[in-house]
Amino acid sequence: MAGETTTYSFEDVTGAIAHELLGAYTFDGKGVGEIGITMDADMSTHDRAADGSIMVSKLLGEPGRIVITAQQTSSIHKWLLWAYQLLKVSDSSYWAGMGATIRCVADGTSHIATGISFLKVPDKSYQAQGQRVSWTLLCADIQNLPA
Repeated sequence: MAGETTTYSFEDVTGAIAHELLGAYTFDGKGVGEIGITMDADMSTHDRAADGSIMVSKLLGEPGRIVITAQQTSSIHKWLLWAYQLLKVSDSSYWAGMGATIRCVADGTSHIATGISFLKVPDKSYQAQGQRVSWTLLCADIQNLPA
């Protein structure tokens, strides 16, 4: 008997990035090649004593990063570049004020990120063929919500 069939499509991934100064930018797959979500912190550590006993520490906080790889002519790249330039010259209290939600309809999962700031402007290459750029957004907190 055949197993369960499931379908994934990047068209089922949607998201929004918002900031009180910038407003919100809603995106789907147009011009986006990849969205990666990485958690940066371990959630626990184990400390071993000389007698072999183990002390487990549960660590709080879920910082991470979102990497958006997009075509260099895409509207999301243009919006992120505009947002970076505006926040760079604004009061520093606005720098980490972005939030984002990314949702995948296919599996029902969502990621909610807050305290987002830019790592840097992405490297950009000019060649005979258009290229992609990768924006790294540092997140103070990412909540990974199951289906």
